[in-house]
Amino acid sequence: MKIDNRSQRPGRVLRLAAVGATAAVLGVTAVLGSGLTAAAHADDQAKLTGIVLGIGANESQRAVSWYSSTGAAQVVQVAPTTRLVKGEFPKDAVAVPATVAANTVNGGYNGHAVIDGLRKNTAYSYRVGTEGDWSPTYSFKTQDFKGNFDFLFFGDPQIGSSGNVAKDGAGWEDTLNVALSANPKAELLVSGGDQVETANTETQWDAFLAPDKLRQYPWAATIGNHDVGGKAYEQHFWTPNTDRSAPFYNGSATTRSGGNYWYVYKDVLFIDINSNAYASGADAAHVGYVTDVVKKHGAEAKYTVLVYHHAIYSPADHANDNDNKQRRQDFPTAFSNLGVDLVLQGHDHSYSRSYMIKNGQKANKGERPGAAQVTQGPGGVIYVTANSASGSKYYDLTAPDTTQDPNYGPDPLNPKSHWANSVENQEHVRTYVKVQVRDNKLVVENIRSGTCAGPNAAVELGKVSWCGPNNGADAAKPVGSAVDKVVIRPYRDNGHGKGHDDQAGGQAVAAPAGSDWLN
Repeated sequence: MKIDNRSQRPGRVLRLAAVGATAAVLGVTAVLGSGLTAAAHADDQAKLTGIVLGIGANESQRAVSWYSSTGAAQVVQVAPTTRLVKGEFPKDAVAVPATVAANTVNGGYNGHAVIDGLRKNTAYSYRVGTEGDWSPTYSFKTQDFKGNFDFLFFGDPQIGSSGNVAKDGAGWEDTLNVALSANPKAELLVSGGDQVETANTETQWDAFLAPDKLRQYPWAATIGNHDVGGKAYEQHFWTPNTDRSAPFYNGSATTRSGGNYWYVYKDVLFIDINSNAYASGADAAHVGYVTDVVKKHGAEAKYTVLVYHHAIYSPADHANDNDNKQRRQDFPTAFSNLGVDLVLQGHDHSYSRSYMIKNGQKANKGERPGAAQVTQGPGGVIYVTANSASGSKYYDLTAPDTTQDPNYGPDPLNPKSHWANSVENQEHVRTYVKVQVRDNKLVVENIRSGTCAGPNAAVELGKVSWCGPNNGADAAKPVGSAVDKVVIRPYRDNGHGKGHDDQAGGQAVAAPAGSDWLN
């Protein structure tokens, strides 16, 4: 739904955003008064679950996705929070028609809708369903559409991997609460993949989606290897500008999820790729995709951030997986040539921050381990691997092994670490990554969201034998303390522009007469 913010006069135009290729199960309805003209029959009332707020194509959009027990016509009803009276939506609240389709696994239906044309610095309330059959009401807040912003990056919640879904879910919820209590103005929650342990197990999805923070802040989903093999991932998440061409959408047509997608948020071009697709020339296809997106949209942003699951400079168990060894050959030079600034990855359930890497090599031989500030230079890229955000599973750091990969040996300045990594860390405590986007710098910080105490499923269940810094020799640091922090000074002649224009379009729908609900 387009909420046009170009005019503040009553009777403004509303536009429908395109919301995907699946067929909508919608009757002929009119958006009048408080919602759809035809209310659902009592015996057709839907059970609405798994509601999650997602990102749109730019900062003026949000997507809402959910599960429903029925395929009846449904909408997202939205209004500025200040317009609600005692929790009731105003009569001229906008109803955004949803795309509703039958689930291919686990029964029921999935719905999604895109709210477009949101105004900056505005709190909105929304609910999903139909007149007389609404979900609870949730809220989110937009911020400035230009300038500085912070986002948070989360590695592998992988709910269910400890064997105890409840404990994993508790750790995940606590990390979200800790992170957003400390950073309430964070604007995006970015996924490193592996939301769950088993792709189609809905009890795990229920626990992952349980925190209300996922209905208040937009989740930018990434598909991990544990999210593939089933349709549940894409039934739960809608993503913008998604390309499901064969190289990015591998596997059986009946079970695959994924695709590559991109969006521009303020001064950042985010590109998310499905790194589960890597064989049969898929790496070359991914490079071609990133190249095409940067060529078309790189000038709309100051920074380019890539997100995918499989960390190519892994510090732990996956360091020398065959696919990672291949990607270390396929990706780095291309990313340097394309002016990528930051690469965010998951999969290895441990933390690492690379040196500034250019064309697959350390760019500055003099850069010291753990440097608090680095200067990018042409072609310089920082690669970050996120630790577990839930505490469901941790992987211990591994020693560099040149017998497994002669090109991924020890760091001459710190022989216990791999040559590519400035920092490698594992304490068996939950963490998250905060990224500050500023005009003249990116600041990347890995922050503890838990201690050795619960909720910390892997520790509580004895999946690991120690906890704390220095392999447990030191006591755990407090929640909110930093494991690592680096200021990245950007290289300014990498072809990035100085901003972007909001995209508009879609089908026009008349607003209710006299409506002034955006104010």
